[in-house]
Amino acid sequence: MIGLTMKHLRYFAALSRHRHFGRAAQACAISQPALSVQMKELEAILGAPLIERSARQIRLTRLGEALAERAEDILRAVDEIEDLARSAHDMMAGRLRIGVIPTIAPYLLPALIKHLSQRFPGLDLRPREAVTQTLIQELLDMRLDMGIVALPVSEPALHEEVLFDEEFMLVRPDTDADKPVPRAETLREMRLLLLEEGHCFRDQALSFCNIGQATPRDLMEGSTLATLVQMVGVGIGVTLIPEMAVATETSSAAVSVARLPEPRPKRRIGMVWRKTSPLAPHLAGIAAALRAMHDTGEIGGRMAA
Repeated sequence: MIGLTMKHLRYFAALSRHRHFGRAAQACAISQPALSVQMKELEAILGAPLIERSARQIRLTRLGEALAERAEDILRAVDEIEDLARSAHDMMAGRLRIGVIPTIAPYLLPALIKHLSQRFPGLDLRPREAVTQTLIQELLDMRLDMGIVALPVSEPALHEEVLFDEEFMLVRPDTDADKPVPRAETLREMRLLLLEEGHCFRDQALSFCNIGQATPRDLMEGSTLATLVQMVGVGIGVTLIPEMAVATETSSAAVSVARLPEPRPKRRIGMVWRKTSPLAPHLAGIAAALRAMHDTGEIGGRMAA
């Protein structure tokens, strides 16, 4: 008879987190039927049902809930052992799970992955894009090794390493290119396009414009920076985007980009990881490499003043 394996625990832990076979299968990079087979095999090994299946959702049985908690503890312990083994070597190898927020990922990840792949060919890089709250929770749950986010995150269990600061840029229709650049109080009176709730960049922009969390009548939302810029290009309003996004997002839109008057809004980009992570020395080295890449213009390229 097949015994209980780490694979069973990892798949079951994913299912207990997502409570959905499709999403759990996607997180595990396997097919939904394969995940279902693994769960039936696990139930056969334990001799009791773990899951209550229905058409729309799944629920864990009493045994399933107990196993989910124990499985997370076991998986965290195994990951810690693997991290300890990796930290004993001068060069990093094996899996490195990197979380990055959406307003950074498209503009920084390609250069970072290229750099790490060349420097550490034995690394198995696992990038993940998600909003800050999700990344922080996954770091605490040991499902990520490091995160690249806007600081501060103010989580006592995480170490914060500053990488660089960058300004917010004003994006207007190209027909407004010769108009005076509005101040924050003027932006409050314009149709402002911002990311939907859940993105820290939205909160930072609202704070700069001194707009409360209640959505004003003329504030419109988009799911990505690319969407916001394209909406500006057809004359719907104006938006703010981080400086590192300018080259990528404005190249195909009929927009103009300007620096805002002093005091200019900006955000602080940093790396975070668990204070107890055995990989901390290696992660500090990655942070130093990112700072150097920013200083040489490989990432977070600056516009002319």
